[in-house]
Amino acid sequence: MHFLTLLIASLSIAGLSHAQDVISDTGLAGPEVEIVHRYNDQWPTGITVSRTGRRFSNYPPGLDVNNTNDGTNNKYTVAELNGNDTESPYPNAEINNPPGGAINYSTYPATGANHQTHLIGVQSVVLDPLDRLWILDTGRALTPDGTLVPASYGGPKLVGVSLANDTVIQTIVFPPTVAFADSYLNDVRFDLRANLTQSGKGIAYITDSSSEGRNGIVVVDLGSGESWRHLNGINEVRAERGFVPYVWGVPLYYVSGPGQPLETVPLGADGIALSADGEDLFWGPVGGRTLYSIPTARLRDRGLNSELLAQAAVENRGERGVSDGFETDSNGFIYAGNMEQNGILFYNPANSSTSTFVRDPRINWVDTSEWENSLVPEKCSS
Repeated sequence: MHFLTLLIASLSIAGLSHAQDVISDTGLAGPEVEIVHRYNDQWPTGITVSRTGRRFSNYPPGLDVNNTNDGTNNKYTVAELNGNDTESPYPNAEINNPPGGAINYSTYPATGANHQTHLIGVQSVVLDPLDRLWILDTGRALTPDGTLVPASYGGPKLVGVSLANDTVIQTIVFPPTVAFADSYLNDVRFDLRANLTQSGKGIAYITDSSSEGRNGIVVVDLGSGESWRHLNGINEVRAERGFVPYVWGVPLYYVSGPGQPLETVPLGADGIALSADGEDLFWGPVGGRTLYSIPTARLRDRGLNSELLAQAAVENRGERGVSDGFETDSNGFIYAGNMEQNGILFYNPANSSTSTFVRDPRINWVDTSEWENSLVPEKCSS
């Protein structure tokens, strides 16, 4: 209270003599922000842009009940953005309409539908270096009263789509030992170097940001379809205890379901990015401000002591603000949303420094960053 009083007095005195000299925050920095698409009705989290400029978004029913397909409402969880405010289900309406809807009410408690050939609850869409679209399905959705149902086998999966003919080319279903019923597969990055696996088809790295606590990194062999976990439940992939971020100046809390009390933000490893050479993986929990990394070789290792070696190799890279939506440019800089500062920052791994790229009051929760023509970061804000 004393500090507040002195601050007001100082501003008042300055205002009498040099009003124009009072320091203020315009909330603006960096290049001008351009709106390229307006979303209506459904809340998005992801955006990805193809080499030819095609744009795709996803709408997770695990975060917004308005995105949940109930078997009759034709809600889609992935779309192609056709214009400034128009879109269409992608790759088609059928795959976005699981029979009976995204939730199976014949089980008790209700669970996510187990349809391997339909999309249940997509959290992320990402294009790989070959310009193939990959759809990350959590297999989870919210009921009308706001309860997040657990996943069932067949729901959590990684689906590859060819943009040449808009058809599914690969579906990798995660076993229950990799995608737990309470997992929330959040974001994915791809390394297609041929020497990484016996198949030569590359690797996918996925964050599990589950609010229920079993966080970790999922690794996928894109050739064999095998998947495994590392860094299960260690502090570096979990939310910091008691963490409260501020969004648009307001403290943000979490409610896990109907009738549940306020909690501090429990979301673990979320944003994810590969170094430019693919040798390191970076991530950060939403419930925290610290950036972490690990050599990707440690994540690909499945030997007897591989988990111990992986945990020992995790590196604290310092503060990066409250951020989501990581992406790496050709210079190796890692871009991420900064929700408390209404902007996008970039991190330089060479000297562990963080700088502001852009700020604008219209930017809020940047959940995905995508480079178009290696120049302009596309943003999906909520």
